[in-house]
Amino acid sequence: MTASISLVLFDMEGVLSLSDRSARVDHLSAVSGQTPDVVRHAIWESGLEARADAGLITDDEYLTALGDLLGCRITRDDWLIARRASILPNAEVLALAEKVSAKRRIAVLTNNCRLVADNIEFLSPEVAALFGPHVCVSASFGAAKPAARAYLGCLEHLGAGTAETLFIDDAEANVAGAINAGLHGYRFVSADSLSEELERRQLM
Repeated sequence: MTASISLVLFDMEGVLSLSDRSARVDHLSAVSGQTPDVVRHAIWESGLEARADAGLITDDEYLTALGDLLGCRITRDDWLIARRASILPNAEVLALAEKVSAKRRIAVLTNNCRLVADNIEFLSPEVAALFGPHVCVSASFGAAKPAARAYLGCLEHLGAGTAETLFIDDAEANVAGAINAGLHGYRFVSADSLSEELERRQLM
């Protein structure tokens, strides 16, 4: 089993980076003049972010809908600056991924809209530098994790098979979804435990 892994597929936020939702909310609150509670509702509780992550709406439709919910126009720059503030590099895990890249292919599969993939150099220079063009967002495949379509679409894009791919995510549901789709799965808890798992599998 160990020798069969040729691709290690990482989740981004919660694994390769830490997520600071409050920073994103605070920026959009300042831009829109709305309270943080209104901003949180617009992004997550309204279902808008989930629709964008699943590729059910275009980037322009997403920004327009977000602006409508916040009562103002939200530009791409507004969104990107807020989003960048929420993505903090996890240096320990990035270092592990770099070690893996010496022996195996590495890539990213994250639940996000296409704006993230198209602007990854701005949003997370560290991830962009390490993974290059292999940062895949769920919206590109018409479904978000843990739907099988997200993983299978990503692997088809990357030219990899399910049995040769190890998927790493901090969300138990997403790891289960990967396993159900035929991939190997590992739930991320800490850099130390991930290091032990990668060593056990002889992936670095």
